[in-house]
Amino acid sequence: MRILYAIQGTGNGHLTRALDIIPALQRHGEVDLLVSGCQVDLNLPYPVRYRLNGMSFIFGKNGGVDFYRTLAQANSRGFYREIRQLPVKDYELVVSDFEPISSWACLLAKKHCVGLSNQVAVLNPHVPKPKEVDHMGKFILRNYAPTTAQYGFHFARFDDSIFTPIIRQQVRELEVSNLGHYTVYLPAYDDHKIINKLTRFKKIEWQVFSKHNKQPLRHENVSVQPIQSERFLQSMASSAGVLCAAGFGTPSEVLYLQKKLLVVPMKNQFEQACNAAALNFLGVPTIKSLKKKHLPRIQEWLEHGEPLEVHYPDETDALVQRIVRENT
Repeated sequence: MRILYAIQGTGNGHLTRALDIIPALQRHGEVDLLVSGCQVDLNLPYPVRYRLNGMSFIFGKNGGVDFYRTLAQANSRGFYREIRQLPVKDYELVVSDFEPISSWACLLAKKHCVGLSNQVAVLNPHVPKPKEVDHMGKFILRNYAPTTAQYGFHFARFDDSIFTPIIRQQVRELEVSNLGHYTVYLPAYDDHKIINKLTRFKKIEWQVFSKHNKQPLRHENVSVQPIQSERFLQSMASSAGVLCAAGFGTPSEVLYLQKKLLVVPMKNQFEQACNAAALNFLGVPTIKSLKKKHLPRIQEWLEHGEPLEVHYPDETDALVQRIVRENT
């Protein structure tokens, strides 16, 4: 059986999840990989047959998506050309992890497409939602990568079609300790803005990982270094807690490692607002931004925050078997 597995390259969560899904899919047939997006941070240790531009949301430096840069890099003619040229009819199974080229190619070809992502889970009616309804954000999330069957990942099993996070083997094998520092990953914020806020917590050692800075730097009690997978994982595993955006991959790994967690959802990002609502429902604190008025909440978390108990078994093979059984 020929399988196309298409992965969204923006952010790290989709690609890290793929490290476990790819070998599980390979047990059922010949797998071709597609990666699209212009902010790819990680390289897969597998050959990628299709590396496309797709359509990416660009992280800004003020806590949200940079819509100007997003629109500037958008190429609707190129996007349509990639859709038309992708030979989805050559595959017996197409699986899309929130990847738009494969999803729209299947839609135009009237071909079945399986959605496998956190994004399809947050749209499920049984999943906690933010109090403020973002109709435009919901519309974008629903139509960005349309699929005909959906299997989702979330922080808890809110429904039968929703599975707990895939925790990569590299994380499962980490040695967990507490050296007292706090790990920070807020890719939508400027490094200097993060430093300005965190240096106010004088007694705390902060280890910030940055998408914007290529050289390590230190200011008072805050160190900043370029994002690098191994160093980041070691920092998380030996931390007292993690302050990060409300994506899916990093918070899932933090919860699995039994570290206390505080999330700051990106502005203008409906998926992250939904993730924050689900985490809040489960007992994880959230703040809207790094504005001065939210700093007392950070102090409270530092003093009284507790890790959330979760159970994330390795269900990857069972999930892939179910997908193959129900969709081929």
